Amino acid sequence: MASPDSGRGLSRFIAQQGISRPLAWGFVALTLFMVGDGIELSFLSTYLTDRGHDAGSVALLFTVYGIVVALGAWLAGALAEAWGPKRVMVIGGGIWIVFQLVFLLLGVLPDSFAVILTAYAIRAIGYPLFAYGFLVWVTLSTPSQVLGRAVGWYWFFNVMGLGVISGYFVAGTIDQLGPLGVLWSSLAFVTAGLAIVALLLRSQDGPTTVTAADTLRGLAASITIVGEQPKVGIAGVIRIINTMSYYAFAVFLNVHMVNTIGFTQAQWSSIWGTMLLANIVANLLSGYLSDRLGRVAVVAWAGGFACALSVLALYYAPQALGAHLPAVMAVGVVYGFALGMFCPLSAIVPLLAPANKGAAIAVLNLGAGLSNFAGPLVAGLVPAVGVAPVIWLLAALYIAGMALTFTLRAPGIEARDHREPLTAPAPEPVPAAAV
Repeated sequence: MASPDSGRGLSRFIAQQGISRPLAWGFVALTLFMVGDGIELSFLSTYLTDRGHDAGSVALLFTVYGIVVALGAWLAGALAEAWGPKRVMVIGGGIWIVFQLVFLLLGVLPDSFAVILTAYAIRAIGYPLFAYGFLVWVTLSTPSQVLGRAVGWYWFFNVMGLGVISGYFVAGTIDQLGPLGVLWSSLAFVTAGLAIVALLLRSQDGPTTVTAADTLRGLAASITIVGEQPKVGIAGVIRIINTMSYYAFAVFLNVHMVNTIGFTQAQWSSIWGTMLLANIVANLLSGYLSDRLGRVAVVAWAGGFACALSVLALYYAPQALGAHLPAVMAVGVVYGFALGMFCPLSAIVPLLAPANKGAAIAVLNLGAGLSNFAGPLVAGLVPAVGVAPVIWLLAALYIAGMALTFTLRAPGIEARDHREPLTAPAPEPVPAAAV
């Protein structure tokens, strides 16, 4: 039988990794939820097209979805400031489940595109409320000296569920269940994640009544925080730059690599998948590096500068070597790592506004959402100017982001000596409305 000392030792070790014991189950809940939310990503557009919906309708569906996700990402931080993170997560999970049922029962089964569009758009609010609501909770409950690794773990589990486990699940079940059966299975994962949050996670304070004034105050704070703390707004711009190339590449790089360079689709898909795997590892590694080497330095050099170089290399390496799989695969790994090195922004931003962490995270979330639009917007320049100028534009934006990152330096941003005993964060006004 394990001794109490061994239990305390394990709890201490986990806490030193940035996972506070009260929130440990939350990382499991996040992973399950993201598996459910990500199941459809690899086949929904093809499934709807096969059902007779034209490409324009499918594009409209995902465009509206992206707009709502960007809004929901902002609301997640703003409402967590007003209502408390747990309440936001529970509401988000509930919205997702209800409108997934509407999406399937009243939209997909009778093949009503109007209902499909409406239900899918409303369901889109649930994802950021749940996922980003937990990010706010992590920043509120984690000692500042290990906050970098805490958000690293957050993004590790987030992307692991969304992109890796969900992909393998679909690969292993779609032949047996069919696309519709797999879509139904997503409800099991999301419901399990929601149940864990509702039953196993406890807020710091007891339940209170949320008023309209609380809500308006939280929404207003997520806007006025940019004026009160301009560096928070700068961080939001850096977050837009972070994944701009990723969303741009999703539009044009596949075509360039296959049709111009000469990779087969399978070869390029393997490069893309390996890049994402490297990104998942970097999400976690960046947190530990930032707590040891400095959060601003990791984001600026390992993120911004490395992204600028690797973006250029993704274009010029195949120009020089042709469809050389090992070389371009290596460049893709470096690029995936560099993208992940922006993760410490999620630790920097709440520390820029310690009294309004939820509002600060709302700005960062909005930047993440806007990146979904900025990337394809930049990619739209390719037909007019060609691939090379767009590649140089993206590299220049990363250099600008690197310069902006150095402006985020401020007292309290960097982790203190990791050997110091962990101390709980100062009490925040946010959990006053927690459930």
